[in-house]
Amino acid sequence: MIDAHNHLQDPRFLGKQDQLIAEMKAVGITGCVVNGTSEADWPAVSALATKHPSFIFPAFGLHPWKVDERSPIWLETLLDYLQKHPTATLGECGLDRWIKNPDLDAQHLVFQQQLDLALRLDRPVTIHCLKAWGPLLKELRNLTYLPKFLLHSFNGSLETAQELLPLGAHFSFSGHFLHPRKEKLRQTFTQLPSDRLMIETDAPDMSPPNPKHSLQDLNHPANLPQVAKELNRLTKTPIEQFTLNTLDFFD
Repeated sequence: MIDAHNHLQDPRFLGKQDQLIAEMKAVGITGCVVNGTSEADWPAVSALATKHPSFIFPAFGLHPWKVDERSPIWLETLLDYLQKHPTATLGECGLDRWIKNPDLDAQHLVFQQQLDLALRLDRPVTIHCLKAWGPLLKELRNLTYLPKFLLHSFNGSLETAQELLPLGAHFSFSGHFLHPRKEKLRQTFTQLPSDRLMIETDAPDMSPPNPKHSLQDLNHPANLPQVAKELNRLTKTPIEQFTLNTLDFFD
């Protein structure tokens, strides 16, 4: 199994990463995509990828929650990290109208710049989107060419997914979707093509109900098998297929 999206560099995991990786391997996880969110944590993602090159797939991006923290040279710095790690992907980035007082103009500019960079370097993109599906679709449709893109922890409607599919979208399923109130969303995933599905933890956040692993109330990335088993039950897609999809996408 491969965790298509987590934040192993998160300060809440500081000093525990080696232990977490050992526990992930013990439950059958063979790799994970660690997503940067800003200039502040890109060095930590880089260090983890350098220390664990066969296990960690690094991703560097500017999260929409962090756009107001960017420096004047953020884009050049992002380019430097992507060039330092030739197999790194771009993420996570995107649009978010859920947060209080979002700077939408800045979010759109930063997102556009990152899509342009992904196209220039031919790197896949991991996208965060909350309550901004219309604007996201407009941004994607404005591009003549699109990079490969993953809607991480996709929480949109089936209708939105059906609009994204022709654009080449992939979708990842998280443990948070196992909560009872997420039944409608779980049913959306049963309608998606099996070759577009991945599994993720988004650790240390998005914990499943009754997690088998926890760390001071944080979502442990070793909870990925719970996610995989439930998506397998829902969609009848072999767990191995989620791994193959992830490897193919991030290759």
